[in-house]
Amino acid sequence: MSAFLLPLWLRIALVPMFVGSIVLLAELGHRWQWFTSEQSRKIVHIGTGNVIALAWLLQLPAWVGITSAGLAGMITLLSYWLPILPGVNSVGRKSYGTFFYSVSMGLLIAIFWPLKHPEYAVIGILVMAWGDGLAAIVGQKWGGHPYKILGNLKSWEGTVTLLLVSYIVTTIVLYIAHGNLLYVWLVGIPVAIVAVILESISQFGIDNITLPLGAALLAFWLAEILPGN
Repeated sequence: MSAFLLPLWLRIALVPMFVGSIVLLAELGHRWQWFTSEQSRKIVHIGTGNVIALAWLLQLPAWVGITSAGLAGMITLLSYWLPILPGVNSVGRKSYGTFFYSVSMGLLIAIFWPLKHPEYAVIGILVMAWGDGLAAIVGQKWGGHPYKILGNLKSWEGTVTLLLVSYIVTTIVLYIAHGNLLYVWLVGIPVAIVAVILESISQFGIDNITLPLGAALLAFWLAEILPGN
């Protein structure tokens, strides 16, 4: 049975179930010392980002995604002052990244769902979720060649990871949405480069909004002007 043949209430219910299971896993894992605080945060960062692909697959209306993002944003704001999600927000530095993450998802859904091009919202969030998330993991574990840009400590290993994952994510999503066309293989190159730049220069977790918005808007613009689409 195709996803869109499922009742709307069931498709909507799958979203909080999916997100809740990931957050619960991360929080319990942190409390039971299965994961460090940083590992819990990355599980949530990467895992919950996939909810936008689920919304695309289930063909959910825009209001569901915008409302869900708004609620998530309010919960994360409260969690900065109340011990709601200690494992997710214990980053050891001043950052509103989790809140910006929710904001960017709501904005991208509000922009691209009405345009009938949800794939670009998916690109923006998945580049952030997988690209930035895996770059941080690789950089922390294998980052033997550090560098600084605008006070941000990075590693070349993490940067290359972000570059490659951003290209792969963009290409896969466009391939699913549009098939084997020339621009599908080209768009990911500048998107990946811009993702690296935005992630490198952003402060206080604001890359969780600049990176997905930049990647999504650039991918959309390039898809419109490149030949073969």
